[in-house]
Amino acid sequence: MYVMVRRLKSPDANSIVAVIGGSAPTEEEAAAAEAVGRALAEGGAVLVCGGRGGVMEAACRGAKSAGGLTIGILPGTNRGEANPYVDIPIVTGLGEARNAIIMRTAQAVVAIGGSYGTLSEIAFALLFGVPVVGLGTWEVRREGHPDVPVVYVATPEEAAERALSLAPAHRRRS
Repeated sequence: MYVMVRRLKSPDANSIVAVIGGSAPTEEEAAAAEAVGRALAEGGAVLVCGGRGGVMEAACRGAKSAGGLTIGILPGTNRGEANPYVDIPIVTGLGEARNAIIMRTAQAVVAIGGSYGTLSEIAFALLFGVPVVGLGTWEVRREGHPDVPVVYVATPEEAAERALSLAPAHRRRS
């Protein structure tokens, strides 16, 4: 019996980048997520997400098309809930609380579109000091408080590039 082992571009220096967004994205958001996932994989990053449909599935599909590795942090207890492009499904049974696990796992985040779940993930990332790149997503402000350190970009390519540059493992290689 032979076992194939797939090596990532730099196994000891890979960044883990989360892609977050809505479960019912627009066509433009889904296309952007797929492009971001592909660009992250091409850059050597491991993609982590909530593991289900919508932006998560599109990003995983893009990463897989470029030979990337994908991790899905699932809200339920059934691996079968993972989209077909998730390599490593992690079941939590935590529902939306799994958003904190995704943000603790990520070294940088790309937020694409999204609703309240995405907003909660952005909040966790900021709370945990994880850099956030926003592409057509929430803009968070509060009068009397410092500006929120979300890097807003206009294209999927710029989103992936900025996330890779902000992730600690990629910064060490530079």
